[in-house]
Amino acid sequence: MAELTHFDADGAARMVDVGHKAVTRRQALAEGVIRMHPETLAMVQAGTHAKGDVLGVARIAAIMGAKRSADLIPLCHPLPLSRVDITLEPDAALPGVRCTARVETQGRTGVEMEALCAVQVALLTVYDMCKAVDRGMVITSVQLLEKSGGRSGHWRRDER
Repeated sequence: MAELTHFDADGAARMVDVGHKAVTRRQALAEGVIRMHPETLAMVQAGTHAKGDVLGVARIAAIMGAKRSADLIPLCHPLPLSRVDITLEPDAALPGVRCTARVETQGRTGVEMEALCAVQVALLTVYDMCKAVDRGMVITSVQLLEKSGGRSGHWRRDER
């Protein structure tokens, strides 16, 4: 098992030194879902929610969340992102909305945190916009699906 890199020899928290790492193309793909009442999902899909385009606002919030990850996560490096693609798909089988975030950069460290942060912020935005009609919504299954680039190379979540 690999060691935790955010601690020094004395156990104090530290930002990892990435200065010696090569600049490479790095990508991450994350997903998550928010479950809600079918009636709430119908409002989101029909665009009849009093606050407007729920999924459009959530998409913008996700992009902003990816860009601000280093402001939220104490030891996360600030990164210049070259791509943030957000997909929000209504899913009647949940019922709810599935969010995926693909984030890319050319850099010395990965963008996993940015992809995960984007998903969380998108789903929190959906919750915020819909809580007046459905406080029982549940955000779940937020996870990294895939990452590539850097010394550790390509990683993909095993089918479970």
